[in-house]
Amino acid sequence: MTSDISADRSSRYRTAVWTAPVLWTLGLGLWGLSRQDSVWRDEAATWQVAGRSTGEIVDMLGNVDAVHGLYYLLMHGLFELFGASTTTLRLPSVLAVAAAAACVAVIGRRLAGSWAGLGGGLALGLLPAVQFYLQEGRPYALVAAGAALSTLLLVSLLSGVSGAERSGLSGRTGRRARPRWTAYAVTVLVCALLNWLSLLVLPAHAATLWWVRAGRGMWLRWAAYGACAVAGALPLVLFSRSQSDQVSWIPPLTWHMMIGPAILLAVGGVCALADRPRAGRLSAAAVGLPLLAVPQLGLIGISLVQPLFLDRYVLFSMVGLALLIGAGLGAAVRAARPLFPRGAGLIVPGAIGISVLALLPVELGKRAPASRVDDVMAVAGEVARLGRPGDAVLFVPAARRDTALVSPKAFAGLADVALERGPVASATLKGEEADPARIRQALLGQSRVLLVTDAAKVAKPSGAARDAAKAAVLKERFRVVEDRQVRGRRVTVYERR
Repeated sequence: MTSDISADRSSRYRTAVWTAPVLWTLGLGLWGLSRQDSVWRDEAATWQVAGRSTGEIVDMLGNVDAVHGLYYLLMHGLFELFGASTTTLRLPSVLAVAAAAACVAVIGRRLAGSWAGLGGGLALGLLPAVQFYLQEGRPYALVAAGAALSTLLLVSLLSGVSGAERSGLSGRTGRRARPRWTAYAVTVLVCALLNWLSLLVLPAHAATLWWVRAGRGMWLRWAAYGACAVAGALPLVLFSRSQSDQVSWIPPLTWHMMIGPAILLAVGGVCALADRPRAGRLSAAAVGLPLLAVPQLGLIGISLVQPLFLDRYVLFSMVGLALLIGAGLGAAVRAARPLFPRGAGLIVPGAIGISVLALLPVELGKRAPASRVDDVMAVAGEVARLGRPGDAVLFVPAARRDTALVSPKAFAGLADVALERGPVASATLKGEEADPARIRQALLGQSRVLLVTDAAKVAKPSGAARDAAKAAVLKERFRVVEDRQVRGRRVTVYERR
């Protein structure tokens, strides 16, 4: 009877270790989810593509954004089911980070105890980088969830009791593990189809296998299933390289860009030392430190060849940092228990509470429209207020047409005089504009023009001939009668001289 009660209590504790982080992360994600009904330019791309038909999306992927194709198709299905809204746009990311927190908690509990699992699971949603993408209508949180799941599957495969099972040489064990290996390969593949830089999780896992001195059989199985995932993603990798102009705006790697990764690695290293890592032992450090370090260092290495260094591309490495933080908190509980038997259990909730208060400015900032470079919804409201039926509208650069694509009602009655073929007809994100001469001729026939562009503080010079033609005609033949800047965007009203 007593053993049954103890087993039931132990089961409840194990369940609480991962359910508490899930509920905590969901709370963080749902808090201020709409960001005052703002949508910034990256999310606007998701919004307007998700509103197209499946065939239209596939046509567009042949020209642009193939790397996000799976994500766009997923969001198209969700928009069809639940309608277009900021909740539909961002809730998948909230659920994904909650799932990642659950995985961190389970891994931490298995490798370093319940307090480590609970601490790591709760910490994930508080990390500033994670808080930004926790409420983002882009695929990076989903990739983080997949990386966390694939890591959990690898840990479960490495956690065998017998030596034969650990080395992967046992035939019976190999057959029993086959479904998990298959799930591992599928998870890595899906992550790669969402963002192929997530394949950096494979060398991270290889570092873990090396650390724990996995046997030849384990290495062979990991290599085989990992190779299947890479082979499945390879067509996308090769095809997306033909669209590399999309990332040509990313600046070359500089020393100051590596300050952030250096801080993360330093924090992770300190937490790993608290876990007392030893070669040959499966531990939180053996799993978390490679998962944190290898993607960061790998992206730095890739960026030396082609500039690609953006923290969102390796957001999934934060799963490793959270696991290490949890291990550090678990070690603190163990160290305090002999001295403070009753107070040791307060270390994890206390540390999380202090972190919430210390990061409160970050938490509030990430949930404000000003946390993003612009807001396409706010500028659409200004256009609706300032525009009159029959007015012309211009976009500089053409990508700022996204505000009309997300909020078409605000542009009802306005003539997009520079547009030759719309985004859907041209299978592009921003449409195709007429040549400079035709744009100039169209503008000369207008008496009133609304120019939608970037606010002065975020605007960058445009070298496009079409944009130069627009600016020249407005300067020569029109005068400014009203100018509004709101949340990173600008609307200027011109009237004929």
